[in-house]
Amino acid sequence: MITTEQVLQALSNVIDPDLHKDLVSLQMIEDIHVDGEKVSFTLVLTTPACPLRTQLERDAREAVMTQTGAKEVNIKTISRTPGAKPLSLGDNQFGHVIAVGSGKGGVGKSTVASNLAISLAQQGANVGLMDADIYGPNIPRMLGIDEFHPASKDGQKIQPAIAHGIKVVSIGFFVQEGQPLIWRGPLLHSAIQQFLSDFDWGCLDYLVVDLPPGTGDVQLSLAQSLPISGAVLVTTPQAVAVDDAYRATSMFEKLGVPVLGIIENMAFLELPDGSRMTLFGEGGGKALAERSGVPFLGSIPFDQQIVQNGDRGLLIVENHAESPAAQAIHTISRKVAAELSKQAYARVQGE
Repeated sequence: MITTEQVLQALSNVIDPDLHKDLVSLQMIEDIHVDGEKVSFTLVLTTPACPLRTQLERDAREAVMTQTGAKEVNIKTISRTPGAKPLSLGDNQFGHVIAVGSGKGGVGKSTVASNLAISLAQQGANVGLMDADIYGPNIPRMLGIDEFHPASKDGQKIQPAIAHGIKVVSIGFFVQEGQPLIWRGPLLHSAIQQFLSDFDWGCLDYLVVDLPPGTGDVQLSLAQSLPISGAVLVTTPQAVAVDDAYRATSMFEKLGVPVLGIIENMAFLELPDGSRMTLFGEGGGKALAERSGVPFLGSIPFDQQIVQNGDRGLLIVENHAESPAAQAIHTISRKVAAELSKQAYARVQGE
């Protein structure tokens, strides 16, 4: 007869590749039930968009069947960051806040932020996207949000827009097309605080924040308004973009915000014959990661579909999911989730 102890012994041989410990030691196994030759248990992942979910489920099932003789293994998978205390702002709760920044404009930061948010949502997470690029709010167009007029159902919290399975807030909802915002620091700070507290975000696993380029008031206001779990920096390979991105990396470090890694966008153009054209140089993103001492999250190739679809409110991770660019973004989103998971585990171990 199979015992609970035998199941735990089998699962103690399954190692989480990111955290380098077994599932039992990591307290990722709960609710074990044995019914003859049938075993069931709950696998508690450390992040909602866990990149290793399929592998861990497969390895856990195989270990139990091989080492206990079970004929059937049913696994229920949930997520819970160990020791995590979601940030609460009124009724809103944010599990992780991810700031997406860049040193200069024109590197595709908003494109990366929007596709990153949707990729995380596609992996089962509750995701919000806050467009904090006050001077150039491009997110509404990129997500195809037209004629949205924010309103409150209860006379208190304002409802965000919902597009592509995520909640979205942007200053673009409140200004006429083409209207410039000539704001100084205090107004920017007030806008950021209102975005966080006055909108009904609910309980989010991830809030992705699309920052304006550079190292200015919005970045400082966000860091002062809530704890940022981590920042990702977007750059193109060219030297001027890399130099500016390095300044942004240094800024986040001075603000006490962990830098999760560097993303190199528009890394190359794949030609019909299979060769690659490096339009903006080569290797800048990886060199920046090495220089900064942070992970290199990956390169996204130039894809004309990103440009065409983005102008029409279509996202490449949805409409061209099998393209190299979409696959690169999915890989990056899984790495971001993994970095946040490792960060949370390290924090708990240090307490």
